[in-house]
Amino acid sequence: MTVQSAKKISGGVVHDLPADLKKALIANAKALATWEDITPLARNEWICWISSAKKAETRTRRIAWGCENLQDGKRRPCCWPGCPHR
Repeated sequence: MTVQSAKKISGGVVHDLPADLKKALIANAKALATWEDITPLARNEWICWISSAKKAETRTRRIAWGCENLQDGKRRPCCWPGCPHR
């Protein structure tokens, strides 16, 4: 296990941080900085939005789009009604 993959990255309120999202955040320092700055509830929204994808391609696309938006300082996924699990 590398030092980066062992790094503790915050999860959400209800949802744990998925490995594929963690890997993408580690690869993007600006996105990771925003991720750590947003609230646990906001992180929960991102995780739930990404995890709700039914196809692997959609999930991959959401992770990429999410990291780009986090990199730009966006704190919540756009047009997402919110996590139904909270």
